[in-house]
Amino acid sequence: MARLRLAALVVVGLLAGCAVPGTPEGERSRPVPSPVELRLAGERGGSGVVLAGGPAAPYNYAPSVLSVDGGFRAWWCSQLPGVGPAGDDILSATGSAPDAFGSAVPVFSGRPGAFDAMHTCDPSVLRVDGRYRMYYTGAAGEHDHGNAIGVATSDDGLAWTRAAEPVVTVSGGRHRANTYGAGQPSALHLDGWYYLMFTDTTARGAGWNGAGQFVIRSRDAEFRSGVQELTSRGFVPERRQRSRSVVDAFSADWAWSPALNAFAIAHQTAQGTRITFWDRGFTRHPYEPVTIPGPWREGPGLVRDPSGHVPVDETDPCGAVALDVLRATTLAAAPTDIRHYGVDAVDVGACAGPQRAARTLQGFAVPNPVRTVDIITGGARLRVERRSVAAAMAVSVLDSRPSSVDELPVAAEIPSGAVALRSPSGELGLLDSDGGLWKVPEAVVAANGSRITDVGAQRWRRHLDGDR
Repeated sequence: MARLRLAALVVVGLLAGCAVPGTPEGERSRPVPSPVELRLAGERGGSGVVLAGGPAAPYNYAPSVLSVDGGFRAWWCSQLPGVGPAGDDILSATGSAPDAFGSAVPVFSGRPGAFDAMHTCDPSVLRVDGRYRMYYTGAAGEHDHGNAIGVATSDDGLAWTRAAEPVVTVSGGRHRANTYGAGQPSALHLDGWYYLMFTDTTARGAGWNGAGQFVIRSRDAEFRSGVQELTSRGFVPERRQRSRSVVDAFSADWAWSPALNAFAIAHQTAQGTRITFWDRGFTRHPYEPVTIPGPWREGPGLVRDPSGHVPVDETDPCGAVALDVLRATTLAAAPTDIRHYGVDAVDVGACAGPQRAARTLQGFAVPNPVRTVDIITGGARLRVERRSVAAAMAVSVLDSRPSSVDELPVAAEIPSGAVALRSPSGELGLLDSDGGLWKVPEAVVAANGSRITDVGAQRWRRHLDGDR
């Protein structure tokens, strides 16, 4: 049985709760708003196994799931005979929906002679700036406290290049009967920061059984510099104290929800997958926890976008938030039978006020009364004349216009037939009415009826930087 299968051994019967830590000094005198109870609808899932390594794989668990490029990609922990050293492997599959994945492909195994020589498990995958990164648990053998967290990069999500050394090891603050160590990472990218949540059974802030989830962040994706750790005083330069846990659980996953303006942490309880919410500064719970019911045997993987965010609902971005998870549901040699479950939080008011609307509708287009279309970007509106251009540039074009976007400033206007520039490297961009350059794919240029002008690197950069 795999050394890394921690949660199935120790989490059964655990009542996963969340002890609210100390509040930062500046917040203590302010009244704390009560958490909002979310209204739920659309419970779904559980009809069949969606991810499996095939008959030869004795277990399948710990999925990481991305909604990407119009489809879905998943990576999860399994074991296949004849693939790498004896130990945990990571498989991958693509699909058209969270419950419609194709065949598994092995992509990651132990690396002889390294910290991850025997086991690689618990993947958490992001794609930022076109580059995939996988954070994973690795172990050289079966010895106590042998688990550490590694990172690997990839252009396609299949062939990976690993960092030589782990990015997280045990803090060693306490020695407990549970000698798992550090692992079960979950990563997300927000406001230029890479956030990493993980288990460390030696942390000072872990429970008696080693349960707990700890958070670090850095602007460096490999956490080699500028690392900060979350404490009761907020984020401070890392000292590896790990005194504050954000949820009393093992094998958790998380995502940032723009619509809710909150972190959503998925973890297992006796009733199913509980979602615990934290505000941006980890000072309070803005919402009451919600539960996605159903059977489970190992922690869940939230369906997330490439940055590790909850995907914004394309048909009702202001009102609905889809919370979907994949999780192992039965126990054979180890947890297996990964199935899909989900529920919608509805009537969330995600466009109440211009700031919330700007966060929620980032990349969406809304109709304008003057027969143009506004694309919401960077807290402002980019006005385009042709709806076909907006459809090619935006995530989606909404049928109705939330009134709150009227308070957002107009950043620029791109008229029909605006001049298109092509850089020496082949990049394309449209010039707005002020001479600013907006990089776009060729389909947008065609939809706008624009004529392409080849320019040198200096002129391209001048327009791109706003130095007209």
